[in-house]
This record gives sequence, C-alpha cells and structure tokens, in this order.
Amino acid sequence: MNNKYINFYNNLVNLTRNKNLYNQFTTQDTFSDRLIIFLFHFAFFMNVYKHESSKITLQEVFDYTFKQLELSIREIGYGDASINKKMKDYINIFYSILNKVEKWSKYDKDTQNLIFDDYLNLKKNNPIFSDYFNKYIIYLKKNSFNSMIKGVIKPNF
Repeated sequence: MNNKYINFYNNLVNLTRNKNLYNQFTTQDTFSDRLIIFLFHFAFFMNVYKHESSKITLQEVFDYTFKQLELSIREIGYGDASINKKMKDYINIFYSILNKVEKWSKYDKDTQNLIFDDYLNLKKNNPIFSDYFNKYIIYLKKNSFNSMIKGVIKPNF
C-alpha cells in the first residue's frame, strides 16, 4: 500500500485522541465513538480543502483514510462479513456528517451542538464540540492543504 498519506492519517488519529473531547460522554467512550470523532475531523478537513486541491487528490486521501480504517477494524478482530457491514455503516455516517458539515457556517451554536448529539452519547448539550470544531476550522483555513497532508501537525486550539 502506498503510504503517501500516512502523516495525514496519523494527524487525524492524534486529533481524535484529544482527551478533553471524551469528558462529555455518559458512558465510557468506545471505538465507535472515537471513530465518529475521527470522521468529524475528516469531514471538516474535506470540506475546507475541497476547493483548494484536485478531486483526484481528495479521492486518494479518502481512499487511503478508509483503507486505514478498515485495517484498524480488522485489527480489533472483526470477521470479513462484519468488516464489510461496518465499513458500509461508517461510510454512510461519514457522508451524513459531511452533508451537515457543508452547511456548518449557516447553523447557530445550538444547532451545531445538536449535530453532535445525533452521533454521540453525550452527558448533556455541551458546547465543547462546537467550540472545538469551530477552532479546528479556523486552524485548517490558516494552514495549507500540503502542510496538513505531508507534515506532522501540533495544533493548540
């Protein structure tokens, strides 16, 4: 497999590991919760850079990312039939998230918070996710596509 986008994938994984995001769950966070937060990071990335880079490059990033996710699911121990179903579910969730992210700037803060409630089992309607991802959007806009793809990022937002 071509590891051209390994830094990008690892950057998303590191962003997803932000412990402050997981204080808001009603139960312990799960692989599925972490994957959904990963998909939010990826959706915002795709949305911000969709006009800055070619469709071919974005498709390569998409393909690589979902191939890595599939490998992660395999490592957990799911069987082939389960993996196909899980991947289909996660791709559908990603497209659902991407659809909502495309309209993100039109939503007020309460609506943004409700989007996270739709996907995650949160303690209460807390603005931590909308605040975090609004800062993430600003961070993405301040950095180039190539720096996000090729470099190792150390965000402080």
